[in-house]
Formats: sequence, C-alpha cells, structure tokens
Amino acid sequence: MNKRIVTLYPSSAKELEALGHRLKDARLRRGFSMETVCIRADISRPTLYKIEQGEPSVCLGMYVQVLRVLGLIADLSLIAKDDVLGRRLQDESLPRRKRAPKKKPPSEPSYV
Repeated sequence: MNKRIVTLYPSSAKELEALGHRLKDARLRRGFSMETVCIRADISRPTLYKIEQGEPSVCLGMYVQVLRVLGLIADLSLIAKDDVLGRRLQDESLPRRKRAPKKKPPSEPSYV
C-alpha cells in the first residue's frame, strides 16, 4: 500500500496541527482513553494518533468521527460560516446603479 504524502502551506499545516492538539485536549478533558475514542469512532489507534498530531493525510471523515465521539460535531457548522472574502467578492460583482449626470441650473433668461 502506498503511503500518501500531502503537502500543505506552512500556515495550513500549523492550523491542522493546532486542531489535532485541541482534539487531544478535548479527549483528555473528557477522560476518554485513546482506545475508547477509537472504538466509538470505529478508527484505528494509529489513525487517532495521526489526527491528534494534525497529519494532513487523514481524511476529513475521520476527523468528523472523532468530533462526534467528543460531542463537538456542532462545531463543524462553524467552518466557513462567515465568508468575509466571498461576501466582498460577491458584492463587487453586483451591478452598480448609474445615475444621470447632474443638470446644470438653468441660466437666467436674457432680456434684450
């Protein structure tokens, strides 16, 4: 079986690593052993270890399973909830109202 290598930008790798550490902290706060989470999430122990280390080769579905076991599945709905950049791009593409040029005030009639 080929080992899959995933290359990420350094900032993305740090975020994924931080997510893994947060999941590990959540597991420990709940007093769950790795074995308990693995059984409930139906994943192997090495997979859970990779998740907690923030390995990018683990599929998103496995992260979702761990979130479910930890009772954090609702947090998944917070991802990309406020798409500030997308909204700004969408607003830029909206048609803009064009106004008629301002009329010059009528000049005073000249009396000859």
